[in-house]
Amino acid sequence: MKVEELLKPFPLKEFHPFPRALMGPGAHEMIGPEALKLGFRKPLVMTSGLRGTDIVHNIVESLKYHGLDPVLYDEVESNPKDYNTMDSVALYQENSCDSFISIGGGSSHDACKGARVSVAHDGRNVNEFEGFNKSENPNNPPHIAVSTTAGTGSETSWAYVITDTTTDPDNPHKYVAFDDACVASLAIDDPVLYYDCPVDYTAQCGFDVLAHASEPYVSRINFEPSLGNALRAIKLTAENLRQATWNGQDLPGREGMMYAQYIAAQAFNSGGLGVIHSISHAVSAFYDTHHGLNNAIALPRVWAFNMPVAYKRFAEMAEAMGVNTRGMNDVQAADAALNAAIRLLRDVGITERFVDITKDTYSKNRLGEGPTKFYERRTQIKGDAEDVDAITKHVLGDACTPGNPKECTFDTVRPVVEHCMTGSLDELLS
Repeated sequence: MKVEELLKPFPLKEFHPFPRALMGPGAHEMIGPEALKLGFRKPLVMTSGLRGTDIVHNIVESLKYHGLDPVLYDEVESNPKDYNTMDSVALYQENSCDSFISIGGGSSHDACKGARVSVAHDGRNVNEFEGFNKSENPNNPPHIAVSTTAGTGSETSWAYVITDTTTDPDNPHKYVAFDDACVASLAIDDPVLYYDCPVDYTAQCGFDVLAHASEPYVSRINFEPSLGNALRAIKLTAENLRQATWNGQDLPGREGMMYAQYIAAQAFNSGGLGVIHSISHAVSAFYDTHHGLNNAIALPRVWAFNMPVAYKRFAEMAEAMGVNTRGMNDVQAADAALNAAIRLLRDVGITERFVDITKDTYSKNRLGEGPTKFYERRTQIKGDAEDVDAITKHVLGDACTPGNPKECTFDTVRPVVEHCMTGSLDELLS
């Protein structure tokens, strides 16, 4: 689909739905009673397993205590694959389940959303629903989404992201499906559940939040109801991410990031995203690297790329990030926002180039561990001309790209991707 075709709906802007939410310390203890209120009897619990914590065990046991009969699917992978979704659909159908509970970050929630859409269509493959509102039956099984990270926002958004493993392994495909029917029935955000997040995971999820907030703030959709949440989420991230990262059991830091991730998602839910996300989707399609880490590396380069068409918005973002912009013009303040983002990235210890990512860079990285045909040869990001070309082509086909404020072509985006691969952030500092 051409960009001009995708842009047709933008003049008539749409406010997409949110679920009801319970937020704050102890909110996860309400899962059992809330599930009963929603009519759950035999929920399929979808999660990555959250190994090393007792979160899943405690929630499942709480469900049983309240008289529910949960079935557990704990094999969701980072960057959820189509087969994760379809395996869970088969388990749901085999056990005559009637509802869903997802526990984790965006991977668990997204795989669950896709499974609900598939179940509502008699088990059709999730890949058939790529795009905008492709589902035909709006009556999906009810869903409680319990977040254990401050990053995704998937518990409140109308989007889910799936890696299609049926495509050519030399040209892998990760896509976004936007569907009003996939919105959860109830979102639960409890900062106490974030305490077990590793340091690197916390930091990189935090940059997912900053991407979620900054992209709708400068998006060509320019949706007024999204702008306040976007700017507030930028402020909350700048104020709380360092503390949440380095002192993980600091409740104010964790709670600040909880609210930041939630309202950032509500901003992009109707305000759109851009090529930070498109680059992230492309790189994880090829290498299975973590979405938040990808966003962190792409964000400074994409901000620099977009600033010439949105200096005033970036100047406002600088103020939200705590920069004293008095005496600066918009261009200077925009540069200060970029400097602040790079300072934050370095303060929380995030890798700065894609070629520097290794399997040990991040606790969840799966370089070389995914499905054999896709990832066995991809144990290290190459960043060569072939890599840059392939990832740029994927970016141009991503559903987030049309919302980018600056027009994207192969020739304009390729240098951005190349800089993400091998360039130095010092070159962007003013």
